[in-house]
Amino acid sequence: MRHCLLAVGLGFLIMGSVVSAADPRIVAHRGLLRHTPENTMTNFRSCLNLKLGFEFDVRRAKDGTLVCVHDDTLDRTTNGTGRVAEKTLLELKKLDAGSWFDPRFRGQRIPTIDEIFTLIEKSRVKHVLITVDLKAEGVEADVVALALKHGILDQLLMIGNTIDHPEVRQKLRAADSSTHVACVANTAAELQSAIDDKLSDWVYVRYVPSRDEIAAIHQAGKKSFIAGPTVASEQIENWSQVTEAGIDGILTDYPLSLAEQLRVKNQAETR
Repeated sequence: MRHCLLAVGLGFLIMGSVVSAADPRIVAHRGLLRHTPENTMTNFRSCLNLKLGFEFDVRRAKDGTLVCVHDDTLDRTTNGTGRVAEKTLLELKKLDAGSWFDPRFRGQRIPTIDEIFTLIEKSRVKHVLITVDLKAEGVEADVVALALKHGILDQLLMIGNTIDHPEVRQKLRAADSSTHVACVANTAAELQSAIDDKLSDWVYVRYVPSRDEIAAIHQAGKKSFIAGPTVASEQIENWSQVTEAGIDGILTDYPLSLAEQLRVKNQAETR
């Protein structure tokens, strides 16, 4: 398919030694949502081909199957209508999830979470960070079980309902104690509470933290992740600031721009 050439066409930007092991791991919000239809297999495959992590959303179909759709309705990202939870997997798989973005993507289908985990497993791309946005209630144990089946649990970071609902974090840890779980700090005033949270091993910040704040997270034995309005767009200064501060992961709508920024930085440092 023509659009599968996306990774080849963009690959020069970030293949090879783009990011060093010391750099934050880049997470593409809903995949390469500015280049391909969000939350589709072509999108996620392109991310992995480019050695990029990605974020995806989890909902439950009427028959219990875990599927990947951002909204609770189908109207925006498919040719269907109605609530995701009121459709069976068979009904969902009949929908076109690509044409709304561009006619070239006609025939893209809503993926199941099992299909996404199979793709990650078969890609053998280990360094990337995959963030799992839990949007439906009661999916924690099923998501963890699927990740264990595919041997990829360690690559996943649970966000979404996880970050501000301790009962969700508890269910994830009960499903498997090694599950990576985030707790949010919306502001600097909330940081210590997130660091102290016993049910998480990542702190999810929604503001630009200082080097000392990142150091405090690391000293507590946790990792740091940033998402939200301070880094979602092409915010070059904020990206630089959190990179220099030692952030472990950045979620953005502009992952290719961020990757290019890191590539240029690394080239300059090796001269």
